[in-house]
Amino acid sequence: MKHTGMALGARLAGAVLLLAGLGLIAWNERRVMDYAAALARHGAPVLDLGAGGRPSAGQYGSLTRVSGMPQIVEAPRDAEFNVHANAPILIRHVEMFQWREITVGGATHYELDWVDRPVDASDFAKPAGHVNPGAFPIQGRQFEAGEVKLGNFKLSEPILRAFPGRVTVPPDEKALPPNLAATFQRSDDALVTSSKPAHPRLGDLRITWEAVPVQAMTVLARIDGDTLVPATSGGDAGAGFDVQVGERSLLDVLPALPEPPQAVLALRFASFLLAALGAWLLAYTSRLQRDVLFAIGIGAVVVPAVAGVMWLASDAMSASVWLLFAVLGAGLAIWRVQQRTHPA
Repeated sequence: MKHTGMALGARLAGAVLLLAGLGLIAWNERRVMDYAAALARHGAPVLDLGAGGRPSAGQYGSLTRVSGMPQIVEAPRDAEFNVHANAPILIRHVEMFQWREITVGGATHYELDWVDRPVDASDFAKPAGHVNPGAFPIQGRQFEAGEVKLGNFKLSEPILRAFPGRVTVPPDEKALPPNLAATFQRSDDALVTSSKPAHPRLGDLRITWEAVPVQAMTVLARIDGDTLVPATSGGDAGAGFDVQVGERSLLDVLPALPEPPQAVLALRFASFLLAALGAWLLAYTSRLQRDVLFAIGIGAVVVPAVAGVMWLASDAMSASVWLLFAVLGAGLAIWRVQQRTHPA
């Protein structure tokens, strides 16, 4: 009687565990399928390559997230002034000391100040005595690095120009070409034509440089070979791409994306273990009792079979893989039955 009770309890526990394994795999695959469907509703899938992704066949045209510290392969250089920076972008600012017209409360007055564009004094209310020199002899310019890589991808110029932040780049007065060294002198972090930098005169020039700092970045853009470029259509990326400072997750960059399910592989393995343990207990009173390989085979049949049937309607490839595991599991279980029934 005691043995019969133990056998009945083992079978009952086995049935419960087997059903739990099947329920777990069904719930797990359903949430994976729901996530895939949500991604399809969102639009084209986004490759989350992070810092380690590499260009490969089949990626062309895909939107991707790449992050990491930019690598300056070919630094920008202002050859005219021999100023360079290890940065994605170098910017030259040119200002001239000019008259400005200021009107406050109906009262107009004039003052000299640094301005980054020519000021046309002919538009002044009182141009006499406030005439400005006119066009700048030297223009402001922006210099992009010849090549910048993020991870293993090159970055196109539109993406580089969107990098945020500015840091001052002090010029090296000793590196100036002779013709400019005779005209300019350094004052703090600028080059000026003033003989007395503290007291500039009308028409004096002041030139400064800024660079985009090298810092950890996250870029969302389209893959074009080994280069990240703006997407042809903006979509959720706005201007066709997005640039953010720091290591940002895909959900940070595209908050509209559905959140991916967690622990998918762990739950698949747990469902298999539950089903295999249930099969082992169900065989408690048969000639296959304590046959671990038989229990593994049964677990490998029922769990992949349920998952495979669920995937048939939406993804034939995934369904085929699952059903292949079910066939292999069936082969193992049948082999163990034959071994126990007809021992050598």
